[in-house]
Amino acid sequence: MFRFRFVLVPVLASLFLTGAACLTSAEDVLRLGVFTDTHVHDTESPNEGKIMSNYAERLTAFVNAMNQWPADAVLQLGDFVNGAFVMGADLGDPTRIPALLDHGVELVSGFAGPVHHVIGNHDVYDLTKEQFLAATGLEHTWYSFDLGGFHFVVLDAQFNRDGESYGKIGWMVQGTIPQAELDWLAEDLAATEHPTIILIHQPLDSDFSLTAGGPPISNHLEVRDLLVASGRVIAVFQGHTHHASHREIDGIHYVTFEAMVDHTEPTPPSWGAVTLDNAARTLLIEGAGNQPDLSLSF
Repeated sequence: MFRFRFVLVPVLASLFLTGAACLTSAEDVLRLGVFTDTHVHDTESPNEGKIMSNYAERLTAFVNAMNQWPADAVLQLGDFVNGAFVMGADLGDPTRIPALLDHGVELVSGFAGPVHHVIGNHDVYDLTKEQFLAATGLEHTWYSFDLGGFHFVVLDAQFNRDGESYGKIGWMVQGTIPQAELDWLAEDLAATEHPTIILIHQPLDSDFSLTAGGPPISNHLEVRDLLVASGRVIAVFQGHTHHASHREIDGIHYVTFEAMVDHTEPTPPSWGAVTLDNAARTLLIEGAGNQPDLSLSF
């Protein structure tokens, strides 16, 4: 159903792994499971060709693979839950969406390590950000953390151009990084000495989207300039388009991951097993399903 190849990571003889969540920071090597666009839902979307009711088997396959590898942490890049709006199907009762989100979170919690969530546009179609935070155990929708000699910054692009937060909006594609978040981002990047990876849902390297009526993030150029000026950012991990891609702009790798959600082709469960090696200055992605392999340097 899907392909998954194990990556051999060099370790010192003195290093002991005590479980899936044990970080290999002594080697400056970090292993991450990355997935996006699961669209947890209980009906299909015939007009869009999405099969969203088989999310449980897909998330279970991912969690099992990451535990077996083992990954040090898991990154979820947004559109975890779909929201009531489904093209070509009855909307149904939107009050069922929180329970679907809870079920998705329960499945991913089978991973024996930390899970870091990014909020996507579908995640606020029938939910408030407060509901998303409560379900995922987060305190904020934008935040940062360190893992194994690397710094990670999670961004929330679910705002309109006036900086007003989206919530229970029914339908929205384009996002914006508001000024308060930009100010925080600049301060956060200035405070770290680690190579940094940005985690966001809508892609920062796209200049136009027909469904968004413009760039998926309205002020994407301003955000990108800030990342370059920091001198710390080596990569941006993103989702939203459902198709994997890679671009390097001003020395920063923009990696869009293949969607987890099934399509009527059908498509296999897709995710990335990412190995970051600080000493070798490499970023390796072993792809499952339609996610391609990548070998990058920074």
